Amino acid sequence: MSSTTDKIKGKTNEAVGKVKQGVGEATDNSRLKGEGKLQEAKGETQTAIGKTKDAVKKAGNL
Repeated sequence: MSSTTDKIKGKTNEAVGKVKQGVGEATDNSRLKGEGKLQEAKGETQTAIGKTKDAVKKAGNL
């Protein structure tokens, strides 16, 4: 996967995770809140991977 794809998927997962957490909070659904936290963390990891790929690519071009 390209670094851009990783970052896009990561940001999407972060946003969806935050929405799930909000809905879970509003409906007092602890399972949905937990899923949201996990999805947000997955998104943060994907975003970090994309940024790392960019840094490695940039370092290789020096």
